[in-house]
Amino acid sequence: MNRRETLLNLIHDPNAAGYVPAAFFLHFAEAYHRGRAAIDKQQEFFRQTGMDLVKIQYEQLQPEHAPIRKPADWRDLPRVEADFFEPTLEVVRGLVKGAGKEALVVLTVYSPFMWAAHYDPDGLMKAHLQEDPQAVAAGLESMTANVLKLVGACKRAGLDGFYVSTQGGEAFRFPGTDFFQRYVKPTDLAVWAEVRDCAFNILHICDYVGPYADLSPFLDYPGHVVNCSLKLGERSQTPKELSDMFQRPFMGGLERKGLIASGSPEAIRREVRAVLAGAPPRFILGADCTVPGDTPWENLRAAIEEGHGYRG
Repeated sequence: MNRRETLLNLIHDPNAAGYVPAAFFLHFAEAYHRGRAAIDKQQEFFRQTGMDLVKIQYEQLQPEHAPIRKPADWRDLPRVEADFFEPTLEVVRGLVKGAGKEALVVLTVYSPFMWAAHYDPDGLMKAHLQEDPQAVAAGLESMTANVLKLVGACKRAGLDGFYVSTQGGEAFRFPGTDFFQRYVKPTDLAVWAEVRDCAFNILHICDYVGPYADLSPFLDYPGHVVNCSLKLGERSQTPKELSDMFQRPFMGGLERKGLIASGSPEAIRREVRAVLAGAPPRFILGADCTVPGDTPWENLRAAIEEGHGYRG
């Protein structure tokens, strides 16, 4: 089996056997965000680390617009057409052509909430939802339309699926309200309705800006694989517990700013063996989120090689 078949078997066959697949992601320098340079750098990273998945980072800047100051500003958030995403689509087409026969190729998709947060640097959404929820909902609807344009164009370009990132449900975000359930979650599910027919999708519950106290709001999200932090409030969960909770394969096990980022290759190999000793049968070794951009590639390769060679 090649790497494509390995991951497809993992999500469709509960008895699939073989090596432990692995993948890690990082942001490249700005010089590698567009065009041929981006395509070549991503292929170089994929081949030098030996990972089992090509995951394209979404690196396009959003349309310029004044930051939100008052509730009515949400109604004016910009909408785009599919051709706005041409810089990203060029990279998608190049990697589908260059690596798509070897491995699945997916793209990071930031949620409509995350798009909206770009225009809300002062974090006014909660106050504005209390004051004028329909205005905020209109802004989230515009951001959803933009994300759906990106997704549709990528599907037409031959992408295998998406790494769909969600925020908005963190413990600090909307405490004491049902704002996530009423206003944010429906926009997430609109994106999932568009991507769920793809061959391979990863649900990423992103704790980049804060931790979660409860993952139950995400249990009904689609996604062939779930990726998130092992930390939940004051306690830690195991990959097996999370796989059982979501009833699907789990991807992760390593903390993005831990040993994988700055430890020695041998220390990383030891940590990987400890993670794999308690991992669920259907498991993809990775980090809880994007690792720092200066993470040595040899660290990632050491972790991936240890996963590939692990036999329990």
